[in-house]
Amino acid sequence: MSLAVIGPNANSPKTLIGNYAGPPCKFITPLQALQSYVKSTMYHPGCDAVACSSPSIEKAVEIAQKADYVVLVMGLDQTQEREAHDRLDLVLPGKQQQLIICVANAAKKPVVLVLLSGGPVDISFAKYSNNIGSILWAGYPGGAGGAAIAETIFGDHNPGGRLPVTWYPQDFTKIPMTDMRMRPESNSGYPGRTYRFYTGEKVFEFGYGLSYSTYSYETIPVTRNKLYFNQSSTAHVYENTDSIRYTSVAELGKELCDSNNISISIRVRNDGEMAGKHSVLLFVRRLKASAGSPIKQLVAFQSVHLNGGESADVGFLLNPCEHFSGPNKDGLMVIEEGTHFLVVGDQEHPVTVVV
Repeated sequence: MSLAVIGPNANSPKTLIGNYAGPPCKFITPLQALQSYVKSTMYHPGCDAVACSSPSIEKAVEIAQKADYVVLVMGLDQTQEREAHDRLDLVLPGKQQQLIICVANAAKKPVVLVLLSGGPVDISFAKYSNNIGSILWAGYPGGAGGAAIAETIFGDHNPGGRLPVTWYPQDFTKIPMTDMRMRPESNSGYPGRTYRFYTGEKVFEFGYGLSYSTYSYETIPVTRNKLYFNQSSTAHVYENTDSIRYTSVAELGKELCDSNNISISIRVRNDGEMAGKHSVLLFVRRLKASAGSPIKQLVAFQSVHLNGGESADVGFLLNPCEHFSGPNKDGLMVIEEGTHFLVVGDQEHPVTVVV
């Protein structure tokens, strides 16, 4: 078997550690780690630097055509993003995209695309390409990051990461950075920010991530599906401009809040053959919410390690005054009456709040 490793980040030790790290005792670059798996490995940086103003596309294509498999190690580095130096674009710098497309088209089999970056990148072209078989985002993985990348590519490690941010398309750069409103505004076309409010197109969603295993969920019924906050002698009931009744968390008091705690358990099954670590994300969303409320809100998460075919129950304890509440127009935390859904994957469980 022969392997071609191509890209400006394939053999760049400094890129691995970002800009908030001390010097590691030892660097293991992706190229070095991949060479330990495949002795017949050819390498070319493909670009003069990460900025990729002068790509060597012909040479990169030439070695890609010779190899049985191709790994492209692309992305960003500290010349593109660092403290006090922001990017102007969300696409890959220079002619990296052109290099990736040409190499992927020339390769014998779909290529592996590895991205090193701190922030999101619009790689829509790669997401929908039949010539790119897999995409591995590694962040800035540290001095031994190359070994982790190679172990993942060759199946010695089962990936289970989740994206910590929304990956926006290039068009998102048209929104002024001086406008940091979270909530969308339909009149102006402003799409909002973050997974909680953003209504525009996404390259990848917050929390997205694939594994060599597949996981399925089964919701075990919650301890209660109706919460009553209308028994407080100190809390008042209000009605907002959307005709939704609500009460103030501060007026409810800790005792009443704690007495309405609910538990939910999720049975997680590893449907694959390979052992893996899986993060269970628990969101809350409203059936009918006030204007300006989040689309959904991450309220808890847990990781569980499962062997192939194994199942386990993951439990969450929720305090509705903390996890079902949100700020009103005056910035006060309130709980709105109505149906709240606990969401894990494609599983939803309704909980009704009465104020």
